[in-house]
Amino acid sequence: MDELTQTFLATNQTAINLAVALLLGALIGLERGWEAREKKAGERIAGIRTHALTGLLGGIGALLSQTLSPWIFPIMFLGLIGICLVAYRTRTADVRDYSITGIIGLLLTFCYGAVAVAVDLALATAAAVVTAIILDNKREIHGLVNQLQSHELDAALKLLLISVVMLPLLPNEPMGPGGALNPYEIWWMVVLIASVSFVGYFAIRLGGTEKGLLFTSLFAGLSSSTALTLHFSRQSREARDISPVLAAGILLACGTMFPRILVYCALINRDLLPALLWPVVVMAMMLVVPALVIWRMHREGLTVAQPSLTKNPLDLKSALVFGVLLTVILALGEWLRAWLGDAGIYVLAATSGVADVDAITLSLTRMSQISIDAQTAVIGIVLAASVNNIVKSGIALSIGTRALGLRVIVPMLLSLVAGLATAWALV
Repeated sequence: MDELTQTFLATNQTAINLAVALLLGALIGLERGWEAREKKAGERIAGIRTHALTGLLGGIGALLSQTLSPWIFPIMFLGLIGICLVAYRTRTADVRDYSITGIIGLLLTFCYGAVAVAVDLALATAAAVVTAIILDNKREIHGLVNQLQSHELDAALKLLLISVVMLPLLPNEPMGPGGALNPYEIWWMVVLIASVSFVGYFAIRLGGTEKGLLFTSLFAGLSSSTALTLHFSRQSREARDISPVLAAGILLACGTMFPRILVYCALINRDLLPALLWPVVVMAMMLVVPALVIWRMHREGLTVAQPSLTKNPLDLKSALVFGVLLTVILALGEWLRAWLGDAGIYVLAATSGVADVDAITLSLTRMSQISIDAQTAVIGIVLAASVNNIVKSGIALSIGTRALGLRVIVPMLLSLVAGLATAWALV
């Protein structure tokens, strides 16, 4: 930026801010005018001109409050509220529409004009754009609300409870044996797991079966690959002709577990990523590639039901149990490390992997920051993931058809061997 441009901006900054306030009002007014475009002139309470002038009025009010009296802006704001109430009260006499969205939009426009002049241009611009998007997507937003089920709303509120309410209240300091227990970090990991399951649930809920088996398996892996394995194994006995495709779905869902591991690692201890990356990628590819090959060979005429979504996407009791499980694994891991060294960590990883991978992954990633080296953490995580996938193979073999079980267990075993070999070779 040359000196002449800098001088121009410094000299005319107030005028530029007022122009932005006018344009932000025009942006919101454009959406409001489009919404009411079929009404006759004079029937629209506030269109593009009114909103543009309201944004400019907010900017002028903020400017006068800075230079003359701080009371000017609130008085103008109250005056605008009075005008809006009179106008909308008069309108409801002819049109039985009691929505106050238009009033709120106009008042926000006034405030955005003030923010553009007195606070921050970028903040005012972002807020105005978001407002216009919300106003423009009335039908879509109402449609989502109508589709939302009561237990899903309950789950969303519980997720907010455990994240924005409970998390900040916990002490953020080392406690317990070897300082391995940090209440804040343990609960933060609970929130992380709950959020992943929540996203996976709604990905399946919104996508539906019309997106195909690949979509369903991919996002079911975010929520519960074990649940999908059980569901598809049972379905293979009812529809034996699609057993190969169901096996592909199980492999893909189990492969989704590995990117999840990398996400947890990146969020908790990024220094562990270089050592963990290749073992995890190798194990994932040993599952994903066979899944895609099987799917391409047998996808014709495919019809697969998505897993049942009757379960609450976030059960607060389960979140509390997971927090307790994390605490136990961290404490037990520190004790086993002190007693048996690395061998104790591997025993803990293998036994924990029978039931769950997330808890031991988060625990070992956390321990790698304070008490164990990267090699031990990586091998422990790979071992837990391998054991967990072997358990799922057992589910496929015992509950599903023989064809399904064989197609699942062979890639699972290859993934286990390749992952452990890579971990030993590279770490």
